[in-house]
Amino acid sequence: MTSSGHAPIDDGIVLVGDERPDRDEPASATVPANPYSKLNPAQRESIAQRFGAAARFDEPMRRHTTLKIGGPADAFVAPASIADVQWLVGFALAETLPFTVVGGGSNLLVRDGGIRGVVLSTDGLRALEVREGGVMHVQAGVSTGKVLSVALAHDLGGVEFLGGVPGTVGGGLIMNAGTYVGEFKDVVASVESVNLATGELVCRDNAACGFVYRNSKLGRGELVVGAQLALRPRPRAEMDAEIRALRQRRHEREPKKVSSAGSIFKNPPGDFAGRLIEACGLKGTQIGDAVCSPVHANWLVNIGGARAADLLALIELVRHEVAQTHGVALELEVKLVGEDAP
Repeated sequence: MTSSGHAPIDDGIVLVGDERPDRDEPASATVPANPYSKLNPAQRESIAQRFGAAARFDEPMRRHTTLKIGGPADAFVAPASIADVQWLVGFALAETLPFTVVGGGSNLLVRDGGIRGVVLSTDGLRALEVREGGVMHVQAGVSTGKVLSVALAHDLGGVEFLGGVPGTVGGGLIMNAGTYVGEFKDVVASVESVNLATGELVCRDNAACGFVYRNSKLGRGELVVGAQLALRPRPRAEMDAEIRALRQRRHEREPKKVSSAGSIFKNPPGDFAGRLIEACGLKGTQIGDAVCSPVHANWLVNIGGARAADLLALIELVRHEVAQTHGVALELEVKLVGEDAP
């Protein structure tokens, strides 16, 4: 039973991560060649022949992050199968090319110099199937909203927490994304990954994934390609009420009409990063077009044309002030990749 035909939640609310980050800028828009690219013409040709339109070169990463920030990727490739993933991993290893994995871009900050080598996007891994016993097989590029919609359509509970989680399944698994309702560790039966050193497919059960608060053992030297989620029967009316409340809560707390990656810092043990930042009087602090949101202090947002350098400077300012005032070292929740601009 596949996922086709299931409508998304229709509550009139649009949240960060509900839409693909690159929807506002067509892939066909002309981009300049990047003089710092590590790909030679033969390597570009090999990738292009294998992947066709699923490969883009000198691709601006701002098209693929909800922050709408980031310099060019030498090659941005979205394989549609595990076999294609393994081919691309093997190619990068054989050609000694740097290799970076990205998901839906809702928790990603790319530096202004972009990313050298091959960027493998999980966006093409979109398979989703509900099997007997409430088991959902889902690949890494499926949006969390799609998982939630399909679970609702089949009266299956356990993933209601996804009403407050943007992005895609792969990134959500790696960071054990969740809310006060639950998190991925509560529903994962097993996770499949491709080893980036060998190209081999590896399967782990829940215990072997090492799930902890907003982290796991996944994603280190590997690419998460899919998972089996163990769901349970639950009346849709109960789930609807819980999900709508969670989405409304997120809507009320979420800054509007800005580009964002959600919370920038992890909550320290026993406290909230937003509270600490607000207590330092940092709401509204601005560097370039990067702003500490007046709505939620732990959301450092792009109000227009922010560069990664602006946001990183603001991050360091916030860290410094919180450390000086509260003696707390804030850790990034957002993933930082790429090079500074030359």
